[in-house]
Amino acid sequence: MLENLKQWAPRLDGRVAIVTGAAQGIGARYAQALAAEGARVVCADVIDAAPTAAAINAADGQAIAVRVDVTSSASTLQMAAAAVEAFGRIDILVNNAGLFTNLALKPFEQIDSAEWDKVMAVNVRGPFECSKAVLPAMRQQGYGKIINIASGTVFKGAPMLLHYVSSKGAVVAMTRSMARELGDAGIRVNTLAPGLTASENTLANPAWQGVVSANNIASRAIKREVTPEDLCGTLLYLASTDSDFVTGQVVVVDGGSVMH
Repeated sequence: MLENLKQWAPRLDGRVAIVTGAAQGIGARYAQALAAEGARVVCADVIDAAPTAAAINAADGQAIAVRVDVTSSASTLQMAAAAVEAFGRIDILVNNAGLFTNLALKPFEQIDSAEWDKVMAVNVRGPFECSKAVLPAMRQQGYGKIINIASGTVFKGAPMLLHYVSSKGAVVAMTRSMARELGDAGIRVNTLAPGLTASENTLANPAWQGVVSANNIASRAIKREVTPEDLCGTLLYLASTDSDFVTGQVVVVDGGSVMH
């Protein structure tokens, strides 16, 4: 048994993953973690994700960068086509792109309709469009992993961000319905729901520091900041064959603030 340990390949050897919102922050870390486990990665973002792809390639991984507007059906189809052209298949989709760190905390009656619609377009229609785009490739091979990124706020009733919390609640509901529809096709659909994470974007926004950060930490069983690295283990589990009999589930990673 022990001598066989040396023969184990990386968990995602031969797999191809698309990560949206991969240009920076948590999305970049997701892309790097997948590559470190052997996946070939498509780093997709509305801004330039070439630095993320370059860092992966410099570390002897394989990655490309593509521009994508996740709210556009045509753009997401082009993203999927670029993945297949570069790597021949699509095994994993991480629906990470979303609006959060640039949103201001405010009572819901102060959220205007345009801001509400923009958050819903990116955070809800984005995963919908991206999932549709990769579906033909996953159906053809009879296998796939779709990992939707939600938030622990869904289970807290968090105030002052009604559009964001509502959008992530929709992502949880979408995950469950998609899992039912796609199980017979060999496609698993799950949700990773982080707590407030000390990413480069949240650390740069004063709104998420001070009392807000301290209150989040105080609510946790493990009383420290959530780091992007804390999320990667669960992401890799959901992306790998380790979770092949898991679908329609939500895994909250927030140090025990939510016990779901």
